[in-house]
Amino acid sequence: MWNAVKLVLLGLIVLGAAIAANFGRDLAYQVHAVIILAVAGGLFIWTLRRFGDERPAPAANEYNDGVVRAGVIATSFWGAVGFLVGVVIAFQLAYPWLNFDWAQGYANFGRLRPLHTSAVIFAFGGNALVMSSFYVVQRTSAARLWGGNLAWFVFWGYQLFIVLAATGYLLGATQSKEYAEPEWYVDLWLTIVWVAYLAVFLGTLIKRKEPHIYVANWFYLSFIVTVAMLHLVNNATIPVSIFGSKSVIVWAGVQDAMTQWWYGHNAVGFFLTAGFLGMMYYFVPKQAEKPVFSYKLSIVHFWALIFLYIWAGPHHLHYTALPDWASTLGMVFSIVLWMPSWGGMINGLMTLSGAWDKLRTDPVIRMMVISIGFYGMSTFEGPMMSIRAVNSLSHYTDWTIGHVHSGALGWNGMITFGALYFLVPRLWNRERLYSLSLVNWHFWLATIGIVLYASSMWVTGIMEGLMWREVDAQGFLVNSFADTVAAKFPMYVVRGLGGVLFLTGALIMCYNLWMTVKGQPKVSDEPAMAPAE
Repeated sequence: MWNAVKLVLLGLIVLGAAIAANFGRDLAYQVHAVIILAVAGGLFIWTLRRFGDERPAPAANEYNDGVVRAGVIATSFWGAVGFLVGVVIAFQLAYPWLNFDWAQGYANFGRLRPLHTSAVIFAFGGNALVMSSFYVVQRTSAARLWGGNLAWFVFWGYQLFIVLAATGYLLGATQSKEYAEPEWYVDLWLTIVWVAYLAVFLGTLIKRKEPHIYVANWFYLSFIVTVAMLHLVNNATIPVSIFGSKSVIVWAGVQDAMTQWWYGHNAVGFFLTAGFLGMMYYFVPKQAEKPVFSYKLSIVHFWALIFLYIWAGPHHLHYTALPDWASTLGMVFSIVLWMPSWGGMINGLMTLSGAWDKLRTDPVIRMMVISIGFYGMSTFEGPMMSIRAVNSLSHYTDWTIGHVHSGALGWNGMITFGALYFLVPRLWNRERLYSLSLVNWHFWLATIGIVLYASSMWVTGIMEGLMWREVDAQGFLVNSFADTVAAKFPMYVVRGLGGVLFLTGALIMCYNLWMTVKGQPKVSDEPAMAPAE
């Protein structure tokens, strides 16, 4: 096996060197070739040292928590990076001179915006999902991760994808779609990593010692499978050359728009909703020390959610070249989707029945509860905004930005923060977190930051839409586009300040987690493999 690995690495080294030597033709491709060359070279040296190294195999009755610990570190790091870039671009919109000329365009809004989006969704959120799913599936299955070191390949392969995508955005190498997907070779690499991720997760479920599959694993599995399907269909491209980053998109015109929003909304539905619901269904009951309020409701929630969400994408394309029947179908499914979404919210909140007093003393459970509240609010606002009459006012305005960030920061961010606070003492065998007071500071800074961000965008978005509609007695538009931009300035500053508060809270969390690992005494090790929990 090691000989085959070394041959593959040698091939990558030769290919990377050949592309890197092709100066002046495709900068992004050359930079990526150098990165791949460095990674392959380092792995080649590592395999030479590892070959013949007789290390004892890990015990079959021990969980593979090393990769989960690495995931916790990556989640915290990429979260801080993504939030920082978000603050920068927020102030770039308020103060255009922050698009620095000396950076030769590499640090302007147009390139930093997709970097921020991918950093918070795929780097921060993706690492949180991979890390937490590896932890949850082992505990609920009473089985070690399947595939040996394949889980480590998933982790490091995903980090390589993040670096390639991020550098590609800064260098201008994307498919120029709404979500600014990376170019074809980065997509291919992610496909390989994702298939390995599915194999590890599914293999662990198959060899489980607990006959029952806990509902969190159903949500995780639906997220992994559906995201793979979305990625393959939306990123179907034909490379112009194997020695260049450019490619031709298979879809075109309104079919491309339909495919893009089928992908985009279901990335929200399965990456940012189903996956994080897997986190909610495990970590909220564990932190509250209470069982899930209704297991039957969780099953109804799962099947209704995955059936309905897949149809909701066309509501993004009202008043476009897409036929009305298609966008109306998406609108109807979006409105119906409100019911199972709130069923899940109620299930999460009612899990605290008999434990509401913990909200006064435990800031971690408080963080988890407010995340469920934001989930409920976002899953009401989304269906409402899909209605054609409402959408005619909200679309293309900052109201949509406020909606997205109330969900992303409030739901995804807060549940991830709660999961990190839960995991770190257990993964590093520490008695408790370094400081609950700092968790409390994080909670309030993040909450106030989200409220400032979302409310400022709601106000400016509705104002923007109304200003675009305003006409005089002769039927002429009253406001120019520049007028709406000038009117939004105060709210843009408030939005940036909200981002600063949220970023500050995340940095406090990183310090708190670091001090938990470094400053807290280690407790005695837990049993190698406890019964499924």
